[in-house]
Amino acid sequence: MNKIKLTLIMVFCSAALVAQKKELFNGENLEGWTIYGTEKWYVEDGLLICESGPDAEYGYLGTDKQYKNFILDLDFKQEADGNSGVFIRSTVEGTTVNGWQVEVAPPGSFTGGIYESYGRQWLIKPTLDKDKALKFGEWNHMKIKVDGDIVTSWVNGTEMVSIDDEIIGKGEGSILLQIHAGGGIKVNWKNIKLEELD
Repeated sequence: MNKIKLTLIMVFCSAALVAQKKELFNGENLEGWTIYGTEKWYVEDGLLICESGPDAEYGYLGTDKQYKNFILDLDFKQEADGNSGVFIRSTVEGTTVNGWQVEVAPPGSFTGGIYESYGRQWLIKPTLDKDKALKFGEWNHMKIKVDGDIVTSWVNGTEMVSIDDEIIGKGEGSILLQIHAGGGIKVNWKNIKLEELD
């Protein structure tokens, strides 16, 4: 009887943990998101795709809701240049963003590092030996934990960076996906899930 009770408790606890995670991308359309700029954001075969448009400028896709403390999980696959990123606690006007980017970039360009746009620029970069965690042209899993002043990123299970920063801690805003300026960029996204923290 004790084994049965323990099993039931474990099942209920697992269900509760799963229930806390919300799907930010429904696999069908861009409901819950807003496009900023003229670059391409669309859904195809259940994937969220960003692609450079004719203007080859910066572009963003932002959540309509703001998130403060959370764990974000997502999968990405880079095609062509693949220079992109995931912004946290960020706001955007036109294509000018105020916030912090967890880098998604080609090999050797510090995927998982944290960059402050229009501000202090690079805050922390992963060491070069961690770059091997990135599988360019294949699906990669990124995890980002944002809790108070602390931001930590992982790529395919490898911790890339962790930073304790009071300015980030004061930030407010949405989650944004980015297309870098310059053209020739295409990135696929899926399984975008978020767990809010207290």
